[in-house]
Amino acid sequence: MSGDLAGLLVEVDAILLDFDGPVCSIFAGYPAHDVAAELVELLRHHDVDLPPGLAGEADPLEVLRWTGSTGNYDVTRAVEEALCTAERRAVGTAAPTPYGRETIVAARQAGLPVAVVSNNSAGAVTAYLTLHRLEGHVAHVIGRAFAEPARMKPNPEPILHAVRALEVSPSRCVLVGDSMSDIEGARAAGTQVLAFANRPEKVDRFSKAEPDALITSMGSIAEELIRRCEEPDEESLGRIG
Repeated sequence: MSGDLAGLLVEVDAILLDFDGPVCSIFAGYPAHDVAAELVELLRHHDVDLPPGLAGEADPLEVLRWTGSTGNYDVTRAVEEALCTAERRAVGTAAPTPYGRETIVAARQAGLPVAVVSNNSAGAVTAYLTLHRLEGHVAHVIGRAFAEPARMKPNPEPILHAVRALEVSPSRCVLVGDSMSDIEGARAAGTQVLAFANRPEKVDRFSKAEPDALITSMGSIAEELIRRCEEPDEESLGRIG
C-alpha cells in the first residue's frame, strides 16, 4: 500500500467502486477473449470492414468502443446487446475479488454509502450483487450507457452520475479502480482516486499516474474501515469520561 489510505478515507463521504476488478472478475469463468471473439464474429456477420488487429482483441469493451467509433448505430446496438447478454451469462461464473464483499459491507457499516460505477452493463452488475446478496449494501449502480461506448470511463460522465445520485461533492468521493481509465475518469470528475493494482505489473504504471493512494489488496480498505467502525467516537468518549 502507498499513500495515506487512512487519511484518504477520513476525507471522503462516499465510496465509488469499479466493478470488474474491485468487486469481482466478471469473466473468470467465461473468458473475456472468448466474448471479444464472439463480438468480432458478429461484426463480420454484419459485413463490417475490420481493422488489422481487431480480430485478436481480447477485451470485449474495446471491441464495443471500436464499433461505436464507426458511427454505425445499428451495428453498435447489435454488439451492445450481444455484450449485455454475454455479461449476464458471465455473472454466474464470476469470481469474487478477495475482500471485495468485506469492503462493501464495512463501508456501509462505517456510514459511507457505496455506488458501483462500471463500464459493464448495469444489468450484469445488479445481477451479480443480487446473486451475492450485496444489493442491500450498494446505494446505486451506474453502468455503461447503452450503445454509446464513448460515454464509458475515462469519460467522467458515469462517475459524476454516481456523485449526483449520492448527493455528495465530487471532492468528497473516492473512486476505487483497477485501470488507467478509472484513474483518468476520476481525475476528470474531480473525485479522489484509489488505485487498485491487482496485478504486479500495474504497480509501477499506477504509481506514475500519482493516485491519492495505491493498494494491492481490497483487504487494505476493508481493514481500515473495520478498524474505524471499532473505534469509539468522541461523543462516546465524552460520556465515558
